Amino acid sequence: MLKPLSRLQQFRHGSPLSFRLLAYILVFSSVFTVFASGLQIYSDFHKDVSAIEERFRVVESGYRSSLSRSLWALDRNLLEVQLEGILSLPDIVHLRLRIDPDSELVMGEQPDRDIATREHSFPIRHSDPQETLLGELTVTASLERTYRELEETIWTTITTQFLKTFLTAILIVWIFQVMVTRHLSHMAQFARRFSLNNLDQPLTLDRSDNQRHRNDELGQVTDAFNQMRERLKDDLERRKRDEEEIRKLSMAVEQSPSSVMICDRQWNIEFVNHKFSQLTGYPAEQVLGQRPGDLALGARAARDSQHLWQTIRIQVQRVGVWQGEVNSVRRNGAHYWEQIVVSPIKDEDGRISHFLIIGEDISIRKRYEQQLLRQANYDVLTGLPNRMLALDRLKLAVAQAQREEGLVGVMFLDLDNFKHINDTMGHDAGDTLLVEASRRVSSCLRGTSTVARLGGDEFLVLLPGLKDEQGAGQVAERILKGFNAPFLLGGQEVFVTTSIGIAIYPLDSDNTSTLLQNADAAMYEAKHNGKSSWERFAPQMKELSHERLQMESRMRRALELDEFELWYQPIIDAATGRVTGAEALLRWNSPVMGLVMPDRFIPLAEETGMIIPIGRWVIEQACAAAKRWEEATGTALNIAVNVSPRQFRDPEFVSSVQQILTACDMPADRVELEITERLLLDSSIEAATILQELDATGIRLSVDDFGTGFSALSYLKSYPFDTLKIDKSFVADVLGADDNSALVRAIINMAHSLSLTVVAEGVEEAAQATFLSAHGCDFLQGYHYSRPIPDADFLAWLRIR
Repeated sequence: MLKPLSRLQQFRHGSPLSFRLLAYILVFSSVFTVFASGLQIYSDFHKDVSAIEERFRVVESGYRSSLSRSLWALDRNLLEVQLEGILSLPDIVHLRLRIDPDSELVMGEQPDRDIATREHSFPIRHSDPQETLLGELTVTASLERTYRELEETIWTTITTQFLKTFLTAILIVWIFQVMVTRHLSHMAQFARRFSLNNLDQPLTLDRSDNQRHRNDELGQVTDAFNQMRERLKDDLERRKRDEEEIRKLSMAVEQSPSSVMICDRQWNIEFVNHKFSQLTGYPAEQVLGQRPGDLALGARAARDSQHLWQTIRIQVQRVGVWQGEVNSVRRNGAHYWEQIVVSPIKDEDGRISHFLIIGEDISIRKRYEQQLLRQANYDVLTGLPNRMLALDRLKLAVAQAQREEGLVGVMFLDLDNFKHINDTMGHDAGDTLLVEASRRVSSCLRGTSTVARLGGDEFLVLLPGLKDEQGAGQVAERILKGFNAPFLLGGQEVFVTTSIGIAIYPLDSDNTSTLLQNADAAMYEAKHNGKSSWERFAPQMKELSHERLQMESRMRRALELDEFELWYQPIIDAATGRVTGAEALLRWNSPVMGLVMPDRFIPLAEETGMIIPIGRWVIEQACAAAKRWEEATGTALNIAVNVSPRQFRDPEFVSSVQQILTACDMPADRVELEITERLLLDSSIEAATILQELDATGIRLSVDDFGTGFSALSYLKSYPFDTLKIDKSFVADVLGADDNSALVRAIINMAHSLSLTVVAEGVEEAAQATFLSAHGCDFLQGYHYSRPIPDADFLAWLRIR
């Protein structure tokens, strides 16, 4: 720690600043003293001279008249007395009185020529009775006394002022030495020993620490020193942190997962990190001094690389940065994709000093992008173009046809009964069917034609460059023939057909969207006409398609608008003729379309999924109606409700049925769910589980429309059914052909052998009822007893019955 010098040591060693201050004080004080003394002496001298001049005026004014009288009277003695009186005045040493005409009177001694004198002359006149010049008096005054006193004053003043100035300077220098220079010496000593290694030692002065000292100049300088020390300390710490940051940044650049290259202003490589060598295979010492465009292998690759980097340099100069993907080459000749970012490095003046090039291997990402691009444009299951790619190709084909005035055929394909295959044989079988169907359709196309999968079981075929409109029909015929062969699904042969709708540009539309809509409408017309066929678009089909769209839109709101109704048809005990229950049949009473029958809107409801909320509503209303009938008639009637395959496969179906039964307080054994026969073909665990859960609740299960599908006795044995319903198509001819009656008898006997109750639908005549009752049919249902009627009418019918 620095110790302040003692005052004795400071005086012993001397203080150049104090000495200079002393010299300056003495010089400037002397100059000032001389100047001030000169002014003072000059003022005193001027006063003395003025006093002599004043005596001259006093002599002239006081003695003129007396001298005039004495001269007029020629009284010499009196003149001498008067002149001696004048001569007795201070500084007056000589008098000369000239008396006209030629005499004079002289008194006193004439001073030496070396002595300065002052003279004053005035005339003497006598004015009685007239003015007469008598003579002239010349008075000479000596300045010897004045100069002698002036000299004494000068020496006295100089000596006095010098001593005073010197003593004052000594006092000031001492005060300055004590109050300033010793602290300055201490500051100088502190500054000489100041370094970055002793920043913790503050500067302190050998004086009391108070507010007055802290606010003076020395305190401010001391505070400035200490602030500088603190700033240096902070700067040192910041520099250490910066050095640490730079070291970390250097390590980060060196260990960066991206390749880093730094080039000078001439694009010569000055630095590459480890990742660059690992990525390219070039060691750092091999590429330093080269340019990035010189690293390519082969003449052609070198030209391409140099051209690329020339473009990059131009872009960086114009825009300031370049970013892009480059197909680079490693040292071993292997190609890889690299994403490069090139940006300039600027100095403090904003001038470009270097260029930073960051590269990243994106080969894996490029492969993923290609896979994603394929997934975005191609169907994963069939490998065919998807809807998006198909629409792009359709737009290109239409644009080309516009230029060449050609035709473009658009075909919509929909597999017939695909939902039935999916529901009964499972989704794996459905996927297999779609793959094989796409292969068969593709095999029927030639040239630049495209087949795409739009989704589900819908396919789109594009036929660009058609010569005539008959060409699309020929392709459709080939596709239909390709579906004649059976499909092998899960070891079972299944026959699946397709329905095709055709629209041709520009005959049917010059707009791609409308063209697709027209082909879709033609396809629905083919399905409506019996399936396994193709139809060419006609304007009236668009109206049907529009009607179907409107029906779907209205059906989605029909449930909340309470437009659905349940009609009921009684089920009669064949042995007693007593009413045992009723089947609930759904009707749609639309304010716009009128009464809509189920065969019009049920398939659409299944297709759109609306059958699930509608089916739940049907079960709720049917159970509530059965409870009302029981309260009104005192008879507990059973209620039968149809369940669609789509509704049956709803994960919440079983739980929703149980909730409805609980809410309506309806015994489960009084509810019968009618399952369509095609569900029997699905022997999956899922279907069996659902049926077992329903049977466990006590709900009765019925096979509806038996004999119209693919039923087998083994299926009836596999599931817990309670009732079998004979389709009305068999009942209608039971009295006519012997084979029909025999078939009905066989069905009844087979059902009884399986402990199933038999219900015959479509009984319209008494003879049919008699025949069925005679051959053991348990229950009858049909127009012979009652047509389906609304709830209120059915309750009135019950009361009459």
